[in-house]
Amino acid sequence: MIDKIDGINNFSYEEIFIGQTCELITNISEQMQQMFHYISGDINPLHTDESYAKKRGFNKRVVYGMLTATFYSTLVGTLLPGKSCLFHEADIKFRNPVYLGDSLKIVGQCIEKNDLYKIITIKAKIYNQDNIVVSSAKLKVGVAHE
Repeated sequence: MIDKIDGINNFSYEEIFIGQTCELITNISEQMQQMFHYISGDINPLHTDESYAKKRGFNKRVVYGMLTATFYSTLVGTLLPGKSCLFHEADIKFRNPVYLGDSLKIVGQCIEKNDLYKIITIKAKIYNQDNIVVSSAKLKVGVAHE
C-alpha cells in the first residue's frame, strides 16, 4: 500500500535536527476505504453512497478524512523519528476532499525540539496528485530512549 518506505528509520533524539524532512507516497484504494469503514463503523453516506455525495456537491464518494490522517502516524512511526516514536498529539486541519484513486504525498518537517522532554514538533501536509493540500497538521512526537 505504501510506496517509498524501505524499512523503518530509528533516529535518536540527538540525530534529529530542525529542518529535517521526510515524505512518503500512497494511493488511496477502494480496499482501504472498505477496511476503514469496517474498522471504524462509520456509515456516513458521504463515504459510502456516490449519489448522496454528488448531491452534497462532491465529485464522488469522499474518502474518510481520518483514513488519510492515519498516514501522519505512518510518517512519524516509520520515518521521523521512526522506531523510537511515541506519538503524543496531532492537530489536523482537513482542507480539501480526497477521492478514491487519489495519489497522496505526505511530507513532514521538524520545526521544534524540546530537549527537556525529548519531544519534537513536526509540521506536516498531505498533497494530492494535483499538488493541492488536502490536510495539514502539527504533530508532537516523543523520541523514546533505548
